[in-house]
Formats: sequence, structure tokens, C-alpha cells
Amino acid sequence: MAASEDRGEARVDAAGVDAAAGIGVDGALLAASGAPSAPALEVHDLTLAWEAGGTPTVEDVSLSVAPGEMVCLVGRSGCGKSTLFHGLAGLTTPVSGEVLLHGEDVTGRPGRISYMLQKDLLLPQRTIIDNVCLPLLLSGMPRREAHAKAESLFERFGLDGTQTSYPGELSGGMRQRAALLRTYLMDNDVVLMDEPFSALDALTRRDMRSWFLSMVTDLGISCVLITHDVDEAQEMADRVLVMRGNPKEGRPSNLVGEVPIDVSRDARGEWLLTPASLDVKRRVLELLG
Repeated sequence: MAASEDRGEARVDAAGVDAAAGIGVDGALLAASGAPSAPALEVHDLTLAWEAGGTPTVEDVSLSVAPGEMVCLVGRSGCGKSTLFHGLAGLTTPVSGEVLLHGEDVTGRPGRISYMLQKDLLLPQRTIIDNVCLPLLLSGMPRREAHAKAESLFERFGLDGTQTSYPGELSGGMRQRAALLRTYLMDNDVVLMDEPFSALDALTRRDMRSWFLSMVTDLGISCVLITHDVDEAQEMADRVLVMRGNPKEGRPSNLVGEVPIDVSRDARGEWLLTPASLDVKRRVLELLG
């Protein structure tokens, strides 16, 4: 499903396939047979309001995310990106529309799609391993079993040796890694991330983006990430979705277009220095208005 009728132009072959990224123009990843795989996440005509009976903030949003796909959502402050995420995560009951997770209707049902906020929200009085185990403990898993499951992933997430540390003893980047591990342990393969790197300094942010993209690829996570940084979106996304509107002025937001990034993930660093990257950035900025 397309994000909007007013889409960004995609550079595709005659079959409508982005050969470099293996992504069709509708955003679906292609199986070996060439047929698109079923979406991990589908959103149909979703309309949301800040309060029951209020004026819509986000209106008629439709999108899909393929298994293993990284989608970045870009829009001006206040346009309703976080409101949309609340609807996708089931924290807000929509005025209308539906959210499907692997074909199952999860509209208004929290806990089915993982949601990582801008702040790491680690509990300062708990050790790192106790922090990352929280989803397992809340699901009823015994503490010893939860610790064992989490600890098996510490090295993979670059956290080995921090198990008994406290959040205040870690750098911002390490705290974000811990927050991501906690999110991953919710055992959902679709993750929403609301500006997870914005609080980090520029060099740490760059390193975290590269590390996180490799983890998404390695773990096969499907991810929708909010960012205000067009460069960040270009570096990380398989597709950039652009959201526009001003709910405070009575203009509900919607997705006004999408721009595919038809460059393999491991080649993004060099590609960002090319004229082709500037063309993509110009298209995103034009859609932002």
C-alpha cells in the first residue's frame, strides 16, 4: 500500500522494483521468487484525535512496512508524528481506521508493537540487567530465567560487562543500547522508535545510527523511526515517509509522499557524500514544504 497518492518519485526498473535494495515501489521487500512478502505492519485510513470527540490531529493515514524494512518518518515539530505512533502502538484508540500486525487486527491493543521513546527511561535504582529484563519480568518470567535470557544478548548489543552497573554509570550511547535491548526483549519484531538518538552528541549519534542499522539487518527487525534530521533519515531508511499538516491550526496531518532510498545499507556512508544523495534530500525537503 502506498503512503499517499502524492508520492515521491522512485528510481525503479521496468518491473517496478528497486533492484539495489530489493524493495518494490509499494515498500514491500521482495522474496527470492520476486513476489512481495506479506507486510509486517499495515495501517489503513487511520484517523486520530488528541481527545475523544475532538478535532482530528492525524487523518486518513495509510502505510505498510515489510518484514525487515526500515522506514523513517519525517515531519515538522507538532505535526502529529508522536500522536500517530501512539495510535500504532495501541496507546490511543483511533477515531477510525485499523492497524494490522502480520495480518492481525491490533487496533487499540497496547503491547503488541514495541515502542521505544526518545528518553531511555532506565530506572536509576536498578542495575542494567534488571532494567532490560523488565518486559520479561512483567510477562511473568521467573527472575533467574529472565536474567539468563537477557544476559545471552549483552555481548551482541555491545553491553557485555555492564550487567551490574547502574544507568548513571553509563554513557548516553550505552544507555540507548540498553533501552533497545529492553525493547527487543518485548519479543515483538515490529518496533516504533521516536527520535531515539536525538539526545546524543553528534559523534555518538553517528556511531549509534551505524550500529543500530547493522542490528536491524542482523535481527530482521521491522522498524518505523521518527526523526527531524533528513540526513539521519537518508542514512538509515529504506524509505522516507513525509508527514505534513498543522493540527493546532485546524489542518490535520497526513502522509504527503515517500522517497525510496535505493542504495544498499552498507554503502550509505559513501553515498551520503554524492550528488545523488543531495537529490534525495532536496525531494524530502520539497515534500516538507
